[in-house]
Formats: sequence, structure tokens, C-alpha cells
Amino acid sequence: MHKQIFVNLPVADLPRSQAFFGQLGFTFNPQFTNAQAACMVIGENIYAMLLVKDFFAGFTDKPIADATKTSEVLVCLSCESRAEVDDLVARAIAAGGTSPRAPQDHGFMYGHGFQDPDGHIWELMFMDMTAAPATPPSP
Repeated sequence: MHKQIFVNLPVADLPRSQAFFGQLGFTFNPQFTNAQAACMVIGENIYAMLLVKDFFAGFTDKPIADATKTSEVLVCLSCESRAEVDDLVARAIAAGGTSPRAPQDHGFMYGHGFQDPDGHIWELMFMDMTAAPATPPSP
């Protein structure tokens, strides 16, 4: 049985978040989408649950982090190519997101990312495994 992952993220304005991610090409599973939550399909068995903050608060007794001021999570998605990484970042910026840092090129691994309207950071990376080192680099 394949495992599934559901990354739960609080959002201030669910329709705005759905419109933003829709412009990036993501779809939503209507079976798990309503006025309080939207199930964004990232890949096979990979989902982001965009939850209105009050609904999100029902799942935890901890304060909800303000992602525009603190980092609560870094979501990293793999891409098929460097071009796909750059394209998604450009589309995110055009849809109202920002790019918190410059692209990172490590030869075999290329990464860039964007910050969504709620401040969540989405890292994007492409890895050319044929060019990857046989052993991990030293820290």
C-alpha cells in the first residue's frame, strides 16, 4: 500500500489561495474541498490541505505561526527540469507570490522557490542523479 502525505497549511483567504495555486497549474480534489478547506493535488498520493485559520486551529492547541514572520515549515517539491523550476517560480511571482532568495545552483542540484500569499515557502528543486556525487558532500 502506498502511503499518502497531507501537508496542512493555514491560510487567511481560501479563495485567494486556491486562485494562486490554480494559476500555478495545481488542481483541487472537490471531494475534500469546501468553504473551510481545499485539498490541493500535488502529485500521486501527495496533497496540501489549505485550511482556513479557524478550522486549522481546531487541530492543535498551539498558536498558529504567522508564516510572513516566522518559518514553520519549508515545503520542497521536486521538478522534472531546471526549466520547470524557473517556470513555476515565474508563474508564482506573476500570480502574486514573491521569491525569497536567488536560485541555488549546485551543479547536479538546482533549486529556487517562492513564497505564497500567506507567507509559506515552497522550495522547488531539480536533481540530475547521473551527475550526483557518489558520497554526500561534507558539511
